[in-house]
Parts: sequence; structure tokens; C-alpha cells
Amino acid sequence: MSHLFKIIMISTISMNAFLVVLGTDYETRYNLFRLYEFAEIIFVAIYSAEFYMKLYVDPINYWKDGYNLLDVMVIVILSIPYSLRKIKGKHYPYLHVAEGLQSLRILKLISYSRGIRTLITAVGQTAYTVFSVLILLFILMYIFAVLGFSLFGITGQGDRNDWGNLAGAFFTLFSLATLDGWTDLQQQLDDQHFALSRAFTIIFILLANFVFLSMFVGVMIIHTEDSIKKFEQELRLERHMTVMEEKQVIVKRQQEEFSRLMQTQKNTDYKSFSELVENFRKTLRHTDPMVLDDFGTSIPFIDIYLSTLDNQDTTIYKLQELYYEIAHTLGLMLEDLPQKKQAHSSDKVDKI
Repeated sequence: MSHLFKIIMISTISMNAFLVVLGTDYETRYNLFRLYEFAEIIFVAIYSAEFYMKLYVDPINYWKDGYNLLDVMVIVILSIPYSLRKIKGKHYPYLHVAEGLQSLRILKLISYSRGIRTLITAVGQTAYTVFSVLILLFILMYIFAVLGFSLFGITGQGDRNDWGNLAGAFFTLFSLATLDGWTDLQQQLDDQHFALSRAFTIIFILLANFVFLSMFVGVMIIHTEDSIKKFEQELRLERHMTVMEEKQVIVKRQQEEFSRLMQTQKNTDYKSFSELVENFRKTLRHTDPMVLDDFGTSIPFIDIYLSTLDNQDTTIYKLQELYYEIAHTLGLMLEDLPQKKQAHSSDKVDKI
């Protein structure tokens, strides 16, 4: 998929989403009715052309990609309002629902945004773990819902609105888990003088909000970080492959140019090597490396410099051998020194 095609489609989808936002204002939609009708035809034509081009390029693998199926779903949603107007008329009561579904057109941006696809992949990878956490949270809410119904809903002085049945107890616990108005709920229990209400509320909030919801967020963050790292590694690999391909192209072109020059040299008599180099220089681009006229970058200087380095390495090697011999000789002298001192002392004793 070319970069230009992506830019065109992203611009089209963004413009369509902007017009959908403007269409929510009745006066703007009424004043620009003709413009909206014409723009709608253009957008539908572009989306249809995109679908047929992708299907023509790869008719089999097109249906194997989930994002392509999402694009097909968007195209089907585009046709629903027109079909309802033709079949049921303009005053069909559920026509506004079909028009509201047109906001789903912006989902086509997902197939052109690699970063969004990475996040969706991360969410998909967390599905099993998140489902397990939600099951545990449901079990916890079930236990506390039955307990809350028994403590606060059955008694004559109970809170029948929040704890009078299991469905109401679940909704109340959901408010406590999200900390949405939990102080008001607790105040209602305090007004009715329930002794265990505060302990019940604190324990449930600690378990539901600080444990399970934090666990849910942590799982999402861990998998998202892993997906982002994989995405960055893929980008670095793609950049490396792109650079290597560019290098291969440059090397291949230079080899072809050099081969052509060598063939030309066989067929043409040059006055000097400088003339051959000058002709070769004319074939280079401004981004290609080349040998300059400076003495420090000339071929004879490089040969001399490399030979000097070889001689320097040989000299250092010989000096190292000399140092090893000197160190060995000094070691032998140190070993003989105690024996000489002992012999000298024995001579002095004999003389005495």
C-alpha cells in the first residue's frame, strides 16, 4: 500500500468525520443540505473504490484480514439509510438509528494506523486474563450483593431502594466499586443506623476497587507495554532493512558504473589514470563517497600509510620480545642473588 494512497484515505475519512460532526447541528445541516448530499456521494464513491481496488489486488487474502472485514461492515452500514429511505420511506421511525450508526465510519482509520492496531492487539491478548478478573469481580459482587440484601434490604427499617432486591444490590455495589457517590450511599445506611454498614462498605471498596480494578488496569498496562515494545522492535527492523536495501542499491550501482568504466578503459586509450578518475567522478552523485585530490586521501598516501602501520606493528612486536628477554634475565639474576650472598658469607666465616 503506497504512502500517497494512505494519505488520501486518511484525509477522506477525517473530512467525513468532520462533516458528520457539523451535521449534528440542525441549522448547519439545513443551510448546507446540498453540500452534504454531494459530499455523501463522493465519500461513498471513494470507499467503494477502495473496496474494489483492494479486492482486485488480492481477492483471496482480502477476506482473511479482520480490518478488511471491518471496512466491509462500514460499507454495509453506509448503505442502510439509503435502503431504508427507498423501502420504508423518509419517515421510518428507526431511520435515525441508521443515521447515528454512520459515526462508525471513523473506524476505517484503524486499518491505516499501525499504532492503533498495536493497541487493539494488546487488548485482544489481555482478553482471557481480563475475563478471569471480571469473573472474580462478579463472584465478589454476588457474595456482597446477597450479604447486603440480607443485612440492609430485608429488615423493616431497610433501604428498599438500593438493597431491596438482588438487581438493585448489584447496581449499588457497582457504584461502590467505581467510587461513584459512595458517600451518599453510606450516608443513607448511617441514617438508618445499620451497625455493620461502614465495615461492609470499607471491605467491599478495598477488595473491589483497590484490588480487582487495580489488577485489571495492571494487566492492561503490562500487555500494552509488551505490544509497544514489539511494535518498536518491528519499526527498528524495518528501518534496518530499508537502510540495507538502499546500501545494496548503491553498491550495485557503483559496481555497475565501475564495470562500465573498466570496460570503457579496455576499449578506449586514456592518457593517464587521472583522466579515468575524472570521468568516473562525473558519474557520481553528490551523496556518493569519492576520493578527493588532497594528499591525505590519495591512493599512494594510503598505501604508504598502511605499510607504515605494518612496520610499526613489527617494531612493537620485536620490542615486546626484547622486553620479555630483559625480564627473564632479571628474574634469573634475582634467583642467583641469594646464593651469591650465602657463598660470600661462608667465605667470611672461613677466613675468621
